[in-house]
Amino acid sequence: MSCSISNSRAIAWGVWVIASVFYAYQYILRVMPSIMLPDIMQQFGINAATFGQFSGVYYIGYSLMHLPIGLMLDRFGPKKIMAACILCTVVGLMPLLFATHWAYPIAGRFLIGIGSSAAILGVFKIIRLIFDEHKFPRMLSLSVTIGLIGAIYGGGPVNYMRDHFGYHAVIQLFAVGGLILAALTYWIVPSITPATGRTVMADIKEVFSQKRVIWTCIFAGLMVGPLEGFADVWGAVFLKQVYGFEGTFAASLASMMFVGMCFGAPLLSWIADKVGSYLGTIIGAGAVMAACFAALLMWQWPAWILSFSFIAIGIACAYQILAIYKASTYVRIEVAGLTTAVANMIIMTFGYAFHTAIGGIVNALGGPGSTAALVYGTAVIPAALTVGVGGFVWLWHRERVA
Repeated sequence: MSCSISNSRAIAWGVWVIASVFYAYQYILRVMPSIMLPDIMQQFGINAATFGQFSGVYYIGYSLMHLPIGLMLDRFGPKKIMAACILCTVVGLMPLLFATHWAYPIAGRFLIGIGSSAAILGVFKIIRLIFDEHKFPRMLSLSVTIGLIGAIYGGGPVNYMRDHFGYHAVIQLFAVGGLILAALTYWIVPSITPATGRTVMADIKEVFSQKRVIWTCIFAGLMVGPLEGFADVWGAVFLKQVYGFEGTFAASLASMMFVGMCFGAPLLSWIADKVGSYLGTIIGAGAVMAACFAALLMWQWPAWILSFSFIAIGIACAYQILAIYKASTYVRIEVAGLTTAVANMIIMTFGYAFHTAIGGIVNALGGPGSTAALVYGTAVIPAALTVGVGGFVWLWHRERVA
């Protein structure tokens, strides 16, 4: 990237805004099917199980394309790759408007997942390209906050438009919005010189040979249970069965973690800058999550205390931003995009592991209708948090004595 572009604050902020809007856009597309469930089921004559396949195939495309898109962003830059991926999400919306056979919406949802994987990876790449290194965590945290706001509050306006204009009109609106976003991305995001002289396998080998990168990702993955294990799936069931809350209230209570993470993203970055230790901040965040979950399992707290506890856990969940940034500092800038892609993939894999472990323990001990089964299953989360915190303490000690 040319020096004049790097030094242009207006262009730098414009590029960052475009990338952050794409991140929020894909979040809205991710949650959109839950709002349009009855419309889609009626249009294609499907049942709830088939609709679940439609929703889930998004994550298959999202996960599979992390590594290829990370490589392409490093080699060709975000201009063409992000614009193409935005167009991919627009194409993925089209079967809901024109298809008559159910296979086409499934394929379209898969394309939306593929295109969406470039959102967070593009944000990683763009921030590293146009901002100073010390601003990376702060800018990334703001982008994540924008995306989470899209996930939490985007549903209301989408549902309102669906009720008043019909769900086809909403899809058309988002398709047009995607086309405009793709055009702005191609027009505003500057080109960079493609990387030369190295093979794809050499870049992959460089990332995976960095033991500090892999250990950082593993320990961060062990700490992802509160968000990807509890808040995503098991939280509402746990609060309903163990605490006796009504179903809707239990689900809304667990979602307070996402609200907390909106504040935690910029807050933890600010704390890390002030204390001068990203690993130390991650350790503190992990300790807070472990303590809150231990208290959740050991005592019966009233709802208002649980609300504050879940907000605190959500704030601490933003440690992921610091961990991904820390992992990317162990490699050359030329493979930073690939490194962040690898980090995201490893952390997402642990999310699947938490779902599997908790579900296996719950089923083995009596199923989701058993209070004891849910308590023992959820205990996996603080246990893994303790191991993850211990791992980061080990990394912190190694850096201090190095």
